[in-house]
Order: sequence, then C-alpha cells, then structure tokens
Amino acid sequence: MPVGIDPEYLKKQKAALVRRHRQVIYLNDSEMAAIDRYCDKFRVGTKAVLYREAIMEKVLSELDDNPPTLF
Repeated sequence: MPVGIDPEYLKKQKAALVRRHRQVIYLNDSEMAAIDRYCDKFRVGTKAVLYREAIMEKVLSELDDNPPTLF
C-alpha cells in the first residue's frame, strides 16, 4: 500500500494559504492607464495577482537586501 500525504497536513496547508486580510489601494488616472496597458500587452487576466506578485517581489527583495543586524 503506497504511503500518501497525511490529509490533516494538507488541510492545514490549505488553511494557511487562505487570504483573509483585505487591502485597498487607490491609483491616479495615469497609474491606472499604465496598469491597463500592461495587462493588455501581457494578457494579465486578474489584476489582483499582478498586484500581489509585484508587491511581494518588492517586499521580499528588500528584506533579502537588508537583513536584520545584531546591533
């Protein structure tokens, strides 16, 4: 009998990925136009994914570039 992944583990992993924290941003007309052009050019269907990936990429790269110091 093959050993599978524990269903409880999968349930916990899925629960950890649920997005519960809503954030709202406001863009001016030129920023929105730029986003619309980008989405049209690169066939982005969901802007939420674009925003989330761009923000997290920036945040994680900044954290990698500026590790905590001891003093």
